[in-house]
Amino acid sequence: MINFVLRRLASAVPTVFLVITISFFLMRFAPGGPFDLERPLPPETMANIMKTYQLDQPLWIQYIHYLGNAVRGDFGPSFIYKDNTVAQLIAQALPYSVQIGSTALLIALVGGVILGTTAALRQNGIIDIALMSVSTVGITVPTFVMGPVLTLIFALILGWLPAGGWGDGSFRQLALPITVLALPQIAIIARLTRGSMIEALHTDHIRTAKAYGLPSRVVVITHALRGAMLPVVSYLAPAAAALLTGSAVVESIFTIPGIGRFFVLGALNRDYPLVMATVVIVAVFVIVFNLLVDIAYGLLDPRVRHD
Repeated sequence: MINFVLRRLASAVPTVFLVITISFFLMRFAPGGPFDLERPLPPETMANIMKTYQLDQPLWIQYIHYLGNAVRGDFGPSFIYKDNTVAQLIAQALPYSVQIGSTALLIALVGGVILGTTAALRQNGIIDIALMSVSTVGITVPTFVMGPVLTLIFALILGWLPAGGWGDGSFRQLALPITVLALPQIAIIARLTRGSMIEALHTDHIRTAKAYGLPSRVVVITHALRGAMLPVVSYLAPAAAALLTGSAVVESIFTIPGIGRFFVLGALNRDYPLVMATVVIVAVFVIVFNLLVDIAYGLLDPRVRHD
């Protein structure tokens, strides 16, 4: 297992390198620049700014400088927030995104597995059809629609919940953004669990367990659910990376000071270092969670071995 983990970590190095390289040149080749204003700056002022941020150098030299600094964890200064480095902004914003993202992921995992299992045990029944119909709606309705609708109902009309902001960080304060983040994931996990659970319930070892007279609860939870969780675990890697690094749309709607909101502001204002750092962090999260998923596979399925 240790050798497997070390090999995966070693293979992650070229992956992160490719992510940095592609992101760097895509950002530079995109139309517009970080200091393009409606009223152009004087040429002398623009030249000084470009020299300060080393944007006057050839692109390949900028890339070498950025790559060397990124290896040391230095993502450079922000073009927008001039009093802060990108590392400082990420350090401030990441805990907010992790808190709402991890809570949404936990709710989505528990809720999705329960709903999917319930639907599978009542296959083609009224409950199954109702749950899958609702989950389809949850998948298709985008968060930028769901967020304002829930805010209108529960914050403005009923007045039960705050409309946005971090506030004191309590669950009541964050209930709306967490719910908006969790709902699509609940729907996806429910559908994945239903399909894999139906397949697991028709396998030979489940029929054998039923033939031995084991209680249905034991058959479902101990035997069938373990195999049915494999597709769900596979999906958790990208879902966890997206949720834990913050949803740009949700954080913007509810004014959550997470890195997703910084990513949107950085992209709109061509803040190259801020966008690059966010992309690198998302890539690292994806790599780490994929590694955890591979380890979890070995725990859930004895047939999977990591030599």
